[in-house]
Amino acid sequence: ELASEFGARLTLIEGCFGDMERLVRALGHEAVDGVVLDVGVSSMQIDQAERGFSFQQDGPLDMRMSGEGPSAADAVNHLDERDLARIIAVYGEEKRARAVAKAIVAAREETELHRTLELAEIVTRVIGRRPQDKIHPATRTFQALRIFVNDELGELARGLSGAEALLGEGGRLAVVAFHSLEDRIVKRFLVERTGRAGRANRYMPASEEVEPSFREIAHKARKASDAEIETNARARSAKLRAAERTAAPALPLDMSGLGMRDMPSFIGGTA
Repeated sequence: ELASEFGARLTLIEGCFGDMERLVRALGHEAVDGVVLDVGVSSMQIDQAERGFSFQQDGPLDMRMSGEGPSAADAVNHLDERDLARIIAVYGEEKRARAVAKAIVAAREETELHRTLELAEIVTRVIGRRPQDKIHPATRTFQALRIFVNDELGELARGLSGAEALLGEGGRLAVVAFHSLEDRIVKRFLVERTGRAGRANRYMPASEEVEPSFREIAHKARKASDAEIETNARARSAKLRAAERTAAPALPLDMSGLGMRDMPSFIGGTA
C-alpha cells in the first residue's frame, strides 16, 4: 500500500540497523535528512506463533528476525548453564536467572526443547505465578533470548553510529525504545554525542574537547499520551528520544561507552 501511494519516493531495503550506512550509500545517498529507529520486535512478529517470539501461543522456539543463523532453540539446547544464566540476567534483567538456567539445562537432559510453551512452562515452574503479577513469569527470559539471538543491542548501537555518519547538518535522529536496556543505550549515546557527558578527564585541555555531533531537541524522553495508550496498549512502554545533527565529524563507536562492556561476548552464536 505504501509503495503504491508513494511510488519512487519509497525504497524498501531488507537489512540490519548496523548495516545502515553501507546500505544507504549503496543507493547513492551520501547524506540523509532524517533517521527513525523503531527498536525491538514488532507487534506482527509477536502475533505470529510460527515466529516463536511469544508464549501466548505454542510455536517453534525460533525468535530469529531474519530467519537465519542460530535460533533460540539452539541457544537453550547448546549453551552451557553459566552462559544461559548470564544472558537471562543481563538481557532479561531476571533476578532468578541462575535458577531458570539450571532448570532449562535439567529439562534438556531429558529431551531437547523446541517449542515456546515448553520453555514457558519450565520458567513458570521456577518463577511461580501470583494473581497480582502484571507480567507472565517467562516474559523476561523470552526477552533475553530474543535480544541475544538477534544481537539487538549491538544492532542498535551500530545503527546509532550509522545514523550519525549519514545525517547531514540539521538532520534529525529519532529513536523509539521499548525497554530499559534499549533506552539506556540511546540515552548514553545522546548524552555523549551532545556533550552532556562532560570531559572524560578533568585535566584535559579545553582545546582537546570533542565537538558535539548532535544538539538536544528535548532533554527527557517523550512517552505516549493516555489517548494513544488507549488505542495501542503496547505503546505504554515506548520512549522517544531525538536529537539534531551538527556539522561536527562523526565519532568512532565505543560499545563500552554505551554501557555494553559487561554484555556477553558470545552474542549470536552457540556452543
